[in-house]
Amino acid sequence: MAEYSLKTPLKDEDIKKLKAGDKVSLTGTVYTARDAAHARLVALLDDGKELPIPLEGQVIYYVGPSPTPPGKAIGSAGPTTSYRMDPYAPALLDNGLKGMIGKGARNDAVVDSMKKNVAVYFAATGGAAALISRSITSAEVVAYEDLGAEAVRKLTVKDFPLIVAQDCQGGNVYEEGQKKYRKE
Repeated sequence: MAEYSLKTPLKDEDIKKLKAGDKVSLTGTVYTARDAAHARLVALLDDGKELPIPLEGQVIYYVGPSPTPPGKAIGSAGPTTSYRMDPYAPALLDNGLKGMIGKGARNDAVVDSMKKNVAVYFAATGGAAALISRSITSAEVVAYEDLGAEAVRKLTVKDFPLIVAQDCQGGNVYEEGQKKYRKE
C-alpha cells in the first residue's frame, strides 16, 4: 500500500493512482454535509439552481461536529456512516464532486458513479473524532445554518489522515479485508 499527500481540489490524475488501502494525507478545502444537506443540494440540482458550494474537484466530509470549544477551529469531528448519503451521491458526483469522506461501505450505484466520474471514497477513523479535529485549521458555516451541527461547513484541513476505502477502479477495502478472514 502506498502513501500520498494530496491537495484539494482533486484532479483525475490524483484519483486514478489511488488504490483501496492506500494512506492519504489531505490538505486544502473540504466541505461538510450530511443527509439533510445532501437532500437540499440535490433538490437544487434537480431544479437547475446554483449550489451554495462548488463541486468541481471538491471533497465532502460526512460529519456533524460537536460544539466548538474556546480557542479551537472546530469541536470533535468524527465521520458518520455514509450509506445515508448514497441516494444523493451519484447526482453530486455527476456534477463534479471528486471525493467523499465517511465510514462504512457504499452501495453499487455510488461505486458505479465513482468509476464513471473518476472519484474516490475515503474512510476516516471512527472513534478518533478529537484527534481528527486537530487536522482542521478553520471551519465556517457556508449553507443551511438552520441544520445546526449538520449545516454545510467549509473546512480548511492540513494533513488530514485518510484511507482509500473505495477507489475509482472498484477496489474496496471493506470487501478485500473480509476476504482475508473468510474460509473457502
